[in-house]
Parts: sequence; C-alpha cells; structure tokens
Amino acid sequence: MKILLRILPLFVASSLIPVISSAAEPHDAIKPVPRSGNWMKRHESFNARVAKGNVDLLFIGDSITQGWEGRGKAVWEKFYDKRNTVNLGIGGDRTQHVIWRIDNGNVKDISPKAAVIMIGTNNSGSNSSEQIAEGVSVIVKQLRDKLPEMKILLLGVFPRGANNEDQRRKVNEGANAIFAKLDDGKHVFYQDIGKKFLEDDGTLTREIMPDLLHLSEQGYTIWAESIEEKLATLLGE
Repeated sequence: MKILLRILPLFVASSLIPVISSAAEPHDAIKPVPRSGNWMKRHESFNARVAKGNVDLLFIGDSITQGWEGRGKAVWEKFYDKRNTVNLGIGGDRTQHVIWRIDNGNVKDISPKAAVIMIGTNNSGSNSSEQIAEGVSVIVKQLRDKLPEMKILLLGVFPRGANNEDQRRKVNEGANAIFAKLDDGKHVFYQDIGKKFLEDDGTLTREIMPDLLHLSEQGYTIWAESIEEKLATLLGE
C-alpha cells in the first residue's frame, strides 16, 4: 500500500519547522529504542560528560561521527578540542536510537551554542528515504524543544558505495532532498557536503572512505574544512 506523505507545519520553540509525517502506522525509524551492552555504556558515558557542563558544541550521529575518536582524532584536536566539543556518536546507530538518547540524558541541563547532526545511513538498508527523513525531522524537533537557543547544522547523509548506482546511496540522497526543507535560516541550517568526498564522476575512492562508508583521516579533514566557515558563524566566533 502506497504511503502518503505530507508536510505538517508545527510550531517548535517559536520557530516554524516542517515535520515530515506519515499517514500509515509509525515505522521503526521514528520509534525511540535503546540498544544494549557496550552501546548503553557509551550512552551513559555521554550523560556523565554532559553532567559536568562546559559544552559549547555537539556532534550527533553514528559510527562516522564516533570515528572522530579514531581516524579523525588528529583533525578533531585541531578543529574542536578548544571549542568544548562533545562527540555523541555511536557506531551502528539509526535515527530511532538517537531519538531515544536525546530523550534519555544526552543533552540534559546543557546550553550548547551549536550541534552538528549527521545520521541516517544505517537506516538506508531497511527504511525508505521518506522514513529516514521523518526520523531526522523528529531529532531536529527534539533538539529545538529541549535546546531552543542552540543552532543546528544539519548535514546531508554522506555518500556511500562505489558510485552513483549504489542503492543505499540513492536512498540517502532521497532522504537528504526531503529533510533539507528543515532549514529555516534562523535555527536550523542544512548543508550537503557530499560532493566534497567524491570524484567528478561520482565515484568514491578508498582514500577517502576505506570501506566506502567510513572516513579516512583525509575524509575527516574534508568534513571539518567543509563546515568550518558555517560552524564558526553559528558559534558566534
């Protein structure tokens, strides 16, 4: 049965944010759910860190964001260490997991100036573009509700796979086209830096993403440099 989509205007923290909604039964991309094991330990470590305060910038996402602690460590130290930045990335996370985390302490009692969000690629194997976009929309709404003064830099889901024919890349691109509309020019700002990682013909090299999904140090450098101008503005620097 074809899912009918519509854009519902919701007033969120005095800002009009279009929220993608589905006429069908709620799907898993918007149903908040935790994970277990080491995931929960990492989630709890986030809560312990933010409880200490002194948080000006957040990075929210999955393993690609968590990778700032791995291949991206040197780049992180150069761009973000002095900005009181907290990495809220967990490998394997989908939109529904981030939704749960935001409601369970990851942003409790803090007042960051800005957040960078990049989430959704792990949904692309089982969810449609529309469903991923709806999950991202819920995350943005949560953050606007909880942290109304914070600026949000919403990134398009990064490209994956060898070339433009990769099916999961196509799903992500479709989601990007939908949730790009969340950009209101005041609190939420959309930026798609995907092409920065690609060759002119759309191919993705292993120099940038060794497994055609996760970034190399060079890839993290591209990420940081591509958002720096906008991020500095959002941070009031």
